Amino acid sequence: MKEIEITSVLQVYDSFNELPDDIQQLMQQSKLIRDKAYAPYSEFLVGAALLLKNGEVVLGNNQENACYPSGLCAERTAIYYAGANFPDVPILKMALSAKSLKYQLLIPTPPCGACRQAIAEYESKQKESIEIYFMGETGKIVRSNSLVNLLPLTFDNSYLVSGLK
Repeated sequence: MKEIEITSVLQVYDSFNELPDDIQQLMQQSKLIRDKAYAPYSEFLVGAALLLKNGEVVLGNNQENACYPSGLCAERTAIYYAGANFPDVPILKMALSAKSLKYQLLIPTPPCGACRQAIAEYESKQKESIEIYFMGETGKIVRSNSLVNLLPLTFDNSYLVSGLK
């Protein structure tokens, strides 16, 4: 038997003002679109702003449905829109913000498992990392230079093609 240790490296900014200017702008857009989310059941609003290599910014927010599995998270809403409208343009950066209508959310809120898998698919497709920033309503912001920090041992198309990673 062999033991493997997996380590993730993340950067934590203490406040919005510590972020680079371009990320402040991207995060501000994620906050604005977050507040337009359709979340009548969970009352948990999430916004995503993606910066593409061509300079376009693509926005998405969560869209709930009374039939819960039919809803879609903000991250996947934005990623799939980018994939449909800019299929050959890499995603460089992603800013995520979350807010609860029931309590003040002060902790950075990372993507859920399904969204991590969708982000992994696009990193694999574009053969380029996506820088991910996430926060709650206010407070600290976490930065990951790649989805692999959030989802080690990713499942991607290499398993389907050759079985070798």
